[in-house]
Amino acid sequence: MKESASNARAAHAFTIIELLVVMTILLILAGLILATSGYVQEKSKRTRAETEIAALSVALENYKADNGAYPTDTANGITATLDARIMFNPTAPQYAAATLFLYRELSGDPVGNRIPTGNVYFSFKPNLLLPKDQTQAVSAIVDPFGYSYGYSTANRADSSKGYNPTYDLWSTAGRVSGADQPKWIKNW
Repeated sequence: MKESASNARAAHAFTIIELLVVMTILLILAGLILATSGYVQEKSKRTRAETEIAALSVALENYKADNGAYPTDTANGITATLDARIMFNPTAPQYAAATLFLYRELSGDPVGNRIPTGNVYFSFKPNLLLPKDQTQAVSAIVDPFGYSYGYSTANRADSSKGYNPTYDLWSTAGRVSGADQPKWIKNW
């Protein structure tokens, strides 16, 4: 009698092999889900950067309609020296300086204190600006990857630099190497 009760219990129990198989399947499924979510996040950032570049391009066109030219930093020359063909590192100070200039021109905030006093061509959301603390002065326009956008008018000053005769606006999409340039998000 005891033996048949023991056999009945054993027939309904899982073996260690069955448990290992189930755990392996669950781990594989979890890995697939995590890999997919990373791809989805990257794709979301790329889409947001494309949208922001398009919106900034429209703002630049409106600026040109009012002022006759695209914003160019003639005082410091930073937009004429930032060349997308050779300057690949978005952490370089030229990137932040060029986008700070662009922020000041498009936001109507000439001092960067987040208070517009001039013509507003683009209303910057806080997640587009560094630092994120809105009580501090703006230091750069950043892409969804956390790096400064690139803004250049170098081709206007020297046709051997840049890509467009008007302006170049780009995101390195989180990459800091020249070999990765084809993966950039750009207006050219």
